[in-house]
Parts: sequence; C-alpha cells; structure tokens
Amino acid sequence: MNTAQIKELNDKHVINTYGARKLALVRGEGVTLWDADGKEYLDFFAGIAVTNLGHCHPKVTEAIRKQAGTLVHVSNLYYIEPQVELAALLAKHTFAPRWFFCNCGATANEAAIKIARRYWVQKGTPKPELVAMNQSFHGRTIAAITATGQPKYQEGFEPLLPGIHHVPFDDIGALAGAITPQVGAVMLEPIQGEGGVRIPSEGYLKAVRALCTERNVLLIFDEVQTGMGRTGKFMAHELDGITPDIVTLAKGLANGVPMGALGCTEDVASGFSVGSHACTFGGNPLSSAAAVATLNVLLAPGFLENVVKTGAYLMSGLQGLAKNHSVITEVRGKGLMFGVEMKEPVAPVIGKMLDRGIICGPAGPNVLRFLPPLVITTAHVDRAISTLDDILGGR
Repeated sequence: MNTAQIKELNDKHVINTYGARKLALVRGEGVTLWDADGKEYLDFFAGIAVTNLGHCHPKVTEAIRKQAGTLVHVSNLYYIEPQVELAALLAKHTFAPRWFFCNCGATANEAAIKIARRYWVQKGTPKPELVAMNQSFHGRTIAAITATGQPKYQEGFEPLLPGIHHVPFDDIGALAGAITPQVGAVMLEPIQGEGGVRIPSEGYLKAVRALCTERNVLLIFDEVQTGMGRTGKFMAHELDGITPDIVTLAKGLANGVPMGALGCTEDVASGFSVGSHACTFGGNPLSSAAAVATLNVLLAPGFLENVVKTGAYLMSGLQGLAKNHSVITEVRGKGLMFGVEMKEPVAPVIGKMLDRGIICGPAGPNVLRFLPPLVITTAHVDRAISTLDDILGGR
C-alpha cells in the first residue's frame, strides 16, 4: 500500500488519538527509515527513545527470529528461560536484585505505585500517599496520569486517584514540605522528558535521596525515557552516584518489542507477594529474548562511552546554533537526550525538518527534542545540525 491507502484505512477504522500525520513508515535499518512512498529519512527521534540500537539491529533481529521459531508465549504460571536471563542481567548491572516485567512504561509505573503502597501495608505502617513533580510524565493509566504533573493529560478522566500530590521539580524545600506522615513514596524522572528535557540543578537528586532516607520514604525513579543508555550511563541516576529504592524501565528495553520492567531492592520486593500483581504478557519469551539481546549490545565495552562522545559532539553543534540564532533560548541535554528551547512554537520547525528528511519531535510547544538512536555517527549529527541551521536561517 502507498501512504494514501494506509491513511484511508486508518481514518476509517482507527480511533484517532494521535492527530494528523504525514508519514506511513514501513521499513527501517540502522538510523534510516523509509515511508510507504519510498522516501528516506534520518531518524533523530528513535520512536520516542525506543529504538536505541537503531532499527532492525542484527543482534536483536536474530534473537527475535530465533525465539519466534522456538516459543513466542507462555504464561507466568511457568518459569520462562529468557525472562530469568534478563532479570539476572539487569540485577548484575544495576542496584536492583529483584525485577517485575510488564508491557510498557505506564504499566511499570503503575506497578511502582502499587508496590510502594503495599510495601508499607506489609510493614504494618500504611502510608498510601505519593509526591510527584509538576511537569512530569509517567504514562496513561489512571494512576500514571494522576502522578503526571501536567493537567492536559488528565482532562476528562476525573476523578483521579486520591493521595497523589505535586510539587515543583528541582525544589528540595517544596518536596520536604510535602512529605507528611501519610506519604510513603516520592516519584520523579531524573531528567524530565515530556516536560521539556528539564535537567535538575547539581545536587538536587542527591538531596532528594537523602531526604527520602531521612523521612523513611521510598524513592521511585522513572527511567522509562532516561534509561537504557540514553544519557551515556545505563541509567541516568548513575550520573549522580545514587540509587533509588524502585526504578522503572521501558521504551528502549527491548529495542522496539513491547516491554516494561520494575526493579527494586530486596526489601521493597516484599511489597508484592503471590497473587498481588501480574501481567499476562510481561516478560514473555519473545520480549525477554529481544531485551537480553538489546542489553548485551548496550553493555558491550565502549558502547556507552561512544554515546557520551557523540552526545558531546551534538551538544557542541546545538550550542553553536544557539549563538547564531537568537530564536534559541537554551540547549539542554545529557548523552543523546536533547531539548532545544525556542522563543516560538517548534511545530513548524519539526515540519520543515521532516520535509528535509529528518525526523525529530517536541517536548512541549516550545522545545525541539532530539532522541536519536544511540548508534548515530558524527556525520549524522553534521547533517541534522546543517539542516536545522538552514531552516532557522530562512524561517
């Protein structure tokens, strides 16, 4: 089918929750995508930080093909070999010895809220309330949108889950004032993604960790977007030399195969027990095999070091554009996660980049967001910077 035929069927049969779209992408390889009409694109968005290894990475593709020909699905009523391999691999490379697997970031965050609540009940000291951050994003389930500190995602879905409060991000005083005896957990993104690629000031995350320890409150880091090497570390909290009590992953975990995960300490794991939580497809053989292959590539010697190197090159290029184009007010980023804030809406810029064969996206109305596959080269960066330079110069 061509793009027009795909659009016709979509408009007739698919509930439209994504708005108007220009492209029907049908094939990908590495950092390149092709649409149904044969046009080629440089991907600088990675499916919103999902295809971190690029499209159809040979190691991941090989693992999917092998597993698809062996066993696609059995329920979690049985042991699943690729799932336990994945759990052991995650435990080896993170603070978390215990893992629960699910389908996506929203369900991982849902599990985090549930285990935090039940943990305190199991301890005999119920503390059901949670503090989250303004401008945060945690997913689309009812608990996750309640924790999300952006009213636009909550409109029409009230009443929301009670007991979840919001404070300004990067304000340790506001957080301290919000932790009452009823609060059992604090939930935040180490870098706010959908909220504009907001990076906290130095020392903030360490102060949050210390405050949660002092007040006997669980700390949940949502690393759905910042995890899986996106910031140059396996998880973003490693940049600050701290660990949470609970972490959530998804997006890049299986390089495009639906997969989410919750990791936690041995103590926190006691919050769940047999029958207290479940997920039909969570950690099934196919998704787990894809995730194991993804981690093996990501954690190979030199991979993350190259993310840091290429990220620094992209930062330099974007900062150069900021000097030459007054419409850019700030460039923010870590690793290969970047937000370019502008004085005006970025939608026209995104459209012009697309017309020139480069895919990027927004993080709010005035922030241009780059989340390229972690395998991009400096040549890819040069093309993106040059294209953006031309667009800003002629807008």
